[in-house]
Amino acid sequence: MKIIDKYILKQYLKNFFVMLFMFIPIGIIIDVSEKIDKMLENKIPFSAIALYYFHFTIYFANLLFPIFLFLSIIWFTSKLANNTEVIAILSSGISFTRFMRPYLIGATIVSVLAFLMGIFLLPKASEGFNNFRYTYLRAGGKEIMRENSDVFKQISNDEYIYVGSFNQVSNMAFSFSMEKFDKDHLKYKITASRIKWNPLRKNYTLFDFTKRTVGELSDKIEMSERKDTVFSFDLEDLTPTVYVAETLSILELNHFIDKEIKRGNANISVYLVVLYKKYSLPVSAFILTIIALSVSSMKRRGGMGINLAIGIAIAFAFVFFDKIFGALAEKSTINPFIAVWLPNVLFGILAIYLLRNAKR
Repeated sequence: MKIIDKYILKQYLKNFFVMLFMFIPIGIIIDVSEKIDKMLENKIPFSAIALYYFHFTIYFANLLFPIFLFLSIIWFTSKLANNTEVIAILSSGISFTRFMRPYLIGATIVSVLAFLMGIFLLPKASEGFNNFRYTYLRAGGKEIMRENSDVFKQISNDEYIYVGSFNQVSNMAFSFSMEKFDKDHLKYKITASRIKWNPLRKNYTLFDFTKRTVGELSDKIEMSERKDTVFSFDLEDLTPTVYVAETLSILELNHFIDKEIKRGNANISVYLVVLYKKYSLPVSAFILTIIALSVSSMKRRGGMGINLAIGIAIAFAFVFFDKIFGALAEKSTINPFIAVWLPNVLFGILAIYLLRNAKR
């Protein structure tokens, strides 16, 4: 690697992380100013607040990752162009394609980091971030959580379960019922006020257990205050939509989606959007790098201000399209794969067009 490559790569990574760590404290300060009243009113423990802002940092960085990357490249490349350094580099006989090499190396490093963060850090961060907001900050947050936590699932061809609410910390669900059918006829129904998963024994404990077996002439009823048993469904089958998808690792998410497809889950698009975004976001690092380089490598009469204005407009347009198409895939019949990757395709075409102009 030549000296110029090391210099550009260093500037690429330095400016990206400086931009990232510069805006995150600003985001935290704004968030604190908006929520300080509710935090004091609800007497939230400092440890819970500190953990929330740790999760907030990861969640916020992932959310605005494209903007930070784009603006950092625009910033330092515009400085190179205004100092006539880009012209000097290209005049020395280096082609624009060769000039791009350190940028693409930087994009590779950033995309790998984004991918690893999306697999290992983001699921737990999303879970902690959303749980804190629902529990402490939203008006009636716990009521909203309960309203959104009803789970009704078909776990096999003839078995259905229902859960009124779920506590992920204690691995306990409330208002549990399970129905077993023989064709169109109810065979038996199990109800319990609570059901708890025991990870060591790999079984469930039901409290206030009742099993009603339907007979031809009379029903058989079995009751117990506490009963340990084994079911064919997994713990995640008891978890509501508010916990799923974003809180699962990529292997867990793939397994979960395969299982829900077999069951014919109507909300499968929501989970597919989350899965595809784990792959599309790292790819966007290359597309945004090429666009930013193409826009900012030319020395303009308006200076860096013009480049930054163009960069901000393109970056926010990318985030806007990404969110819009993701929402459409979740709420309509648009194929989730097409919806998630379409912004990358559209801006990839824009990147090719701008790159051709920049080479001229």
